[in-house]
Amino acid sequence: MKVASAPSDAALARLLQLHPKRIDLVLDRIQRLLAALGNPQERLPPVIHVAGTNGKGSVCAFLRAMLEGSGQRVHVYTSPHLVQFHERIRLAGALISEEELSATLAECEAANEGLPITFFEITTAAAFLVFSRHPADALILEVGLGGVFDATNVIAQPIATCITPVSYDHQEFLGNTLAAIAGEKAGIIKKSVPCITARQEDEARDVIADRGQRLGAPVLIEGEDFNAHEEHGRFVFQDEQGLLDLPLPKLAGRHQISNAALAIACLRRIAQNPLRARWAKESAIEWGLRNVEWPARLQRLTKGMVVDMAPEDSEIWLDGGHNPHGAGAIAQFMADREDQMPKPLYLICGMLQTKDADGYFAHFRGLARHVTTIAIPGEAAAYGAGALFDAARRAGLNATPADDLDDAMLQVSAWSRARPGEGPPRILIGGSLYLAGQVLRENT
Repeated sequence: MKVASAPSDAALARLLQLHPKRIDLVLDRIQRLLAALGNPQERLPPVIHVAGTNGKGSVCAFLRAMLEGSGQRVHVYTSPHLVQFHERIRLAGALISEEELSATLAECEAANEGLPITFFEITTAAAFLVFSRHPADALILEVGLGGVFDATNVIAQPIATCITPVSYDHQEFLGNTLAAIAGEKAGIIKKSVPCITARQEDEARDVIADRGQRLGAPVLIEGEDFNAHEEHGRFVFQDEQGLLDLPLPKLAGRHQISNAALAIACLRRIAQNPLRARWAKESAIEWGLRNVEWPARLQRLTKGMVVDMAPEDSEIWLDGGHNPHGAGAIAQFMADREDQMPKPLYLICGMLQTKDADGYFAHFRGLARHVTTIAIPGEAAAYGAGALFDAARRAGLNATPADDLDDAMLQVSAWSRARPGEGPPRILIGGSLYLAGQVLRENT
């Protein structure tokens, strides 16, 4: 199903033309525009700034759900969107309206006066402008790329920063070593502002801890200052303040234990301020774990076009993970699922050419029965189905290319029918958030 065109679509298309590069990491352009807009970034609710390679969106989702569970009004800024741009800007519980988005984009376009600026920079400025005009108790702000020169890093004094696991991705912009990438992510750490970080490789942990020490910013590290694990179907969290016995997160996968723990540790640190003690109420944390929503992160599809095309009683999962570290978490979930309820796993995959396809597929060796590769519709930077097929074969996987998602689903059905003794398949559609967005858009 094609989403109806909105007035903001034309404005967004124009904004894409204001800079020849989609990514150009400096801060001077957004600082210039923000000054022309009256510096709205200085009039925001308390900001929790979230960086990292994988899990940023999930941590933001947990933070939002837990804060809303305590009755707080929460703004959220995330990227990219899946189906429509409005998903990036959440105002005190609701996505930005088309009317306000269109008006704000026009205001920012006029203030920019046609000067070069990237799409992410000008839309981030628009988000700050909107956030500054709506009362809220907190703003959860996700970094777009990196940290040091990311457009979100104009916030001078967040209330806390969070860094999710650092791994290899976007090396062409962030560097080819974990230390270099971690240095970019750690760029969001500010003087005297607590930083809460997920468990990291030693190389990345040392860089983050060193920056925190130089800036007098307390750094709380998973595995040292707080811990979490699953025990007897419950989620156990512990830090210096004590132990919490909680329900498992609604989001699927072992990695969500760590993401949820990062959010809890952040809120418990903030709540040491008596004025914000309610932010970490145990009842609010429980509510957040039970009610968190974050589409295309091991999301099970139970109805719609894709489900209708699959063999009867198939199990269908959608995930936008697109780098080797993310693939490892997804593959672990699929292996756990196989132990609980055996079904042959079929992978349908589309990816961008900037991603490590060989590294992604390597995690599914011995786990996926077959891989069907497709090009992501409308994405010029996507791998062709043939090139992605070659990568899957190099990783030691059985694979075939397909014309599109419909053809891929037909191929999976044919493979499944050829092996009736194995039962209905488990189908994972993954490799890119852009592909996930296409699936959600069409799966009506």
